[in-house]
Amino acid sequence: MRTAPPTRAARPARAVLLATTALTVTALLATGCSSSGSGGSAGADPNAKITLTVGDFGTFGYKEAGLFDAYTAAHPNITIKENTTTQEADYWTALQTHLSGGGLDDVQALEVGRIALATSDALSGSFADLAKAPGVSKGDYLPWKWQQATTADGRTIGLGTDVGPMAVCYRQDLFQAAGLPSDPAAVGALWAGDWSKYVQAARDFQARAPKGTYFMDSATGLFNAVVSSSTQQYYRGGALDYKNSPSVKSAWELAMQADAAGSSEGLKEFDTPWQTAFSQSTFATTICPSWQQANIEKFSGPSGAGKWNVAQAPAAGNWGGSFLAVPSSGAHVAAAEALVAWLTAPEQQAKVFQKVGNIPSNQGAYSLPGVADFKNPYIGPNAATGQIFSTAAKAIQPAETGPHAGDLQNDFSNGILLVEQNHRSATDAWNATVQQIDSSVQ
Repeated sequence: MRTAPPTRAARPARAVLLATTALTVTALLATGCSSSGSGGSAGADPNAKITLTVGDFGTFGYKEAGLFDAYTAAHPNITIKENTTTQEADYWTALQTHLSGGGLDDVQALEVGRIALATSDALSGSFADLAKAPGVSKGDYLPWKWQQATTADGRTIGLGTDVGPMAVCYRQDLFQAAGLPSDPAAVGALWAGDWSKYVQAARDFQARAPKGTYFMDSATGLFNAVVSSSTQQYYRGGALDYKNSPSVKSAWELAMQADAAGSSEGLKEFDTPWQTAFSQSTFATTICPSWQQANIEKFSGPSGAGKWNVAQAPAAGNWGGSFLAVPSSGAHVAAAEALVAWLTAPEQQAKVFQKVGNIPSNQGAYSLPGVADFKNPYIGPNAATGQIFSTAAKAIQPAETGPHAGDLQNDFSNGILLVEQNHRSATDAWNATVQQIDSSVQ
């Protein structure tokens, strides 16, 4: 979810430096190996009254879409209690503690930035194999999403809830004021197929921009988008290889160009000044995973309705998305698996999308009414939001994320802010970022 955002609506980057010591990993491994996989639910009375606890972070949308109420109405013997943590970083820290010391929920959410750790030999044994759960079919999910939660020995420990296909959201009025096209197709054509064209469009905008406005909110968003749309990111063959990654090099260079051209406002994404800038109309574009729509509406407010639109990004990429997992030591494993299978089915994922904007990871949802043909009423009646995000989701290519991808994204974002906010040179900021990564990420 990379820097840890305040909510899933305001996420993506979701990471914090992990402090998992060798002792902790050993304890987690022992916990996983001691799990029976039955969770004490084998042979239990299926009609017995039970409470299923769901641990998650931010806004997964199940309560908002009425799904918990619908499930308990159909299963009157089941009560669902959602335990939500606002910040994913806090949630992940607590989850690691519970994995080693007890206190797990029946269902635990996993953010995509943590999934490589969760599927590792040290942790994966703590979770049930959901590929074997009744009603679950591998072919229903986006192939790359399913693979992310699959271990080296073929166990699938999480079912995908949502994905974060990227587009570019832009202010139509500011584009018009700068002499740029405002129709989504024409805007997308400005940078089709090449992120460097996005940076060129930024220069063109800035040359004629209304006073006090910038083309983009932050060069960190640009950096994350370029890396996220590449099949080679921070890792290669299981090893940390960010220094040789073409996408990391290109992303850094383009971020530096955007800053040098004065086309980035230099805001730290998700912080209060970034939120305020939406309502003040000081930037014209933001890298826009599907969940970003909620931020735009929340922070732009009523006065921003109809002023935004959305266009295809230069390349398909994923920024965000999560999974639901079932701890194999739980008291109600079978019931928890049934709940997870139901929550991630097409009909339920479609309802979540319509309510909070999370693009489904279950491919069956894309053909349902109200998904591919969905138009966000706040963005505007001519914004084909469902079509754009669904198309992008299906075009995403698999990429090796690695166990500390979130931490790396966070470190590079902080490095870019050294340039944008602290006015360090690009070389100094790169060196500081490398030093931070090499000292903390192994």
